[in-house]
Amino acid sequence: MNQPAPISNEIPDIQSSQDTRHIAIDKVGIKDIKHPVVVSDRSGREQHTVANFNMYVNLPDKYKGTHMSRFVEILNHHEYEITVQSFKRMIEEMTELLNAESGNIEMHFPYFVNKAAPISGVKSLMDYEVTFIGQITDGKPEVLVKVLVPVTSLCPCSKNISDYGAHNQRSHITVCVKMQDFIWIEELIDIVEKVASCELYGLLKRPDEKYVTEKAYDNPKFVEDIVRDVAVKFNEDERISAYTVESENFESIHNHSAYAMLSHDKENQPA
Repeated sequence: MNQPAPISNEIPDIQSSQDTRHIAIDKVGIKDIKHPVVVSDRSGREQHTVANFNMYVNLPDKYKGTHMSRFVEILNHHEYEITVQSFKRMIEEMTELLNAESGNIEMHFPYFVNKAAPISGVKSLMDYEVTFIGQITDGKPEVLVKVLVPVTSLCPCSKNISDYGAHNQRSHITVCVKMQDFIWIEELIDIVEKVASCELYGLLKRPDEKYVTEKAYDNPKFVEDIVRDVAVKFNEDERISAYTVESENFESIHNHSAYAMLSHDKENQPA
């Protein structure tokens, strides 16, 4: 019987071979790899979910390629539970393992909050899109937290000129913050929902529907109002050192969106 040929340990490392074009690459890695994660929430419970990861490092001009399998190894070493701190360690491990000077990891996942309707109190889950964005340069890791919060907005102009009501729409408010101290994801969501014309709920009874409709009517907001109001709250919060706020209204009377964005770095810019 023929025996299988022994596996050689002298397999050439093509990725580490020299590249003669001498052109460095800013980002090289893997995109859209799914991995189970466990995220702790403000209530003390753990949410088991699946996240999409993008993982990149820089590639110096002298190397032909990077070792793609090592990105997957890093994910599996961390198993399931990932926090802001463990996420930061993951970035450090990635650049060290791949001998890179800089690197980026993006972890995108759905996050659920159990909310009570405003009048009936009936509870239901609301989902939000959350992204951890990690980057490291010259050995200094940094983590940003990005949250997309869907809300209701009502047009102040429409309310002012109309005799029978005002047009409203669903809006997406996206905040991306750099933290000095720990902040729960729910706290960022709370800040955004409080400045909107009205927040959204997964389940509403008739009294709740009356309440949210009237609350939005009493609290009209342009996209410009929304980003400025969020900025005021973030400027007052010493735990936040930098932020970007975006608001997009999916217009109900137009075939386009209204949009506004502002960013502020408290450490490097005057308030």
